[in-house]
Amino acid sequence: MAGSAKLGLIAGNGRFPCLVLEAARREGYEVVVAAIKEETLPEIESHGAHRVHWLSLGELSKLIETFHREGVTRAIMAGQVKHKQIFSSIRPDWRLAKLLLALNTRNTDALLGAVAKVLADEGIVLESSTALLEKLLVKSGVLSKRTPSEKEMKNVEYGLEVARGLGQYDIGQTVVIAERACVAVEAMEGTDATIERAGHIMASLEQGKSILARQLTVVKAGKPKQDMRFDVPVVGTRTIQVMRAAGATCLAVEAGRCLLLDGDEVIAEADRNGIALIAE
Repeated sequence: MAGSAKLGLIAGNGRFPCLVLEAARREGYEVVVAAIKEETLPEIESHGAHRVHWLSLGELSKLIETFHREGVTRAIMAGQVKHKQIFSSIRPDWRLAKLLLALNTRNTDALLGAVAKVLADEGIVLESSTALLEKLLVKSGVLSKRTPSEKEMKNVEYGLEVARGLGQYDIGQTVVIAERACVAVEAMEGTDATIERAGHIMASLEQGKSILARQLTVVKAGKPKQDMRFDVPVVGTRTIQVMRAAGATCLAVEAGRCLLLDGDEVIAEADRNGIALIAE
């Protein structure tokens, strides 16, 4: 991607959109942000966008009209829109309603892929969401000071197998493992809520004198055919903090297909809490 042009940014939740905006500005782009009222952080306004337009979930026609009016022909989609938001908060306009009715399945890939096609038909091409943030894609190897134990590595191996198997159905990207048993699988609730649920499950099992060890391993992987334009796996310091509270001791992510949103601070936070962090 080269600068000296306008770039559209469809901003979901978290810090990911802010990082994309900052990177795009460094490359010389004028960035036009389409911020989702139900998801985007208000701080998106303070990161130097050319203009920020606030839209509600479901306003696909308004999104297209906004980009046309601003002269945007290329865009990036960054930041998650929670699955439960899509099902509970969305009020689709006529264009999105037509799209939804035509879908055979209503998972993330199907929905966002269909939106991407509609945008392309309107002359707006979606770029890879990591195109400006390649340096934040995690590299293979042990990233933390502590190397995963033998038990943790067995959990990682099993967890990757499970996560990649589930990925083909677009159910979620995160699984939580203990003693090579699957404790929790991500669905609509998101990564942090999945880890918290795993912690609660293990706490209840302990009361019943479970044979499973308390330590949890969290595994996050992309889908087998991960579309890098949207729903890219991301990890931030918040993930590490949630892991600590849940009693998780190891985090494994997929090398080359997962973003460390807070860069080296994620690794530092893992080290402060004795959590092993590895990219496979």
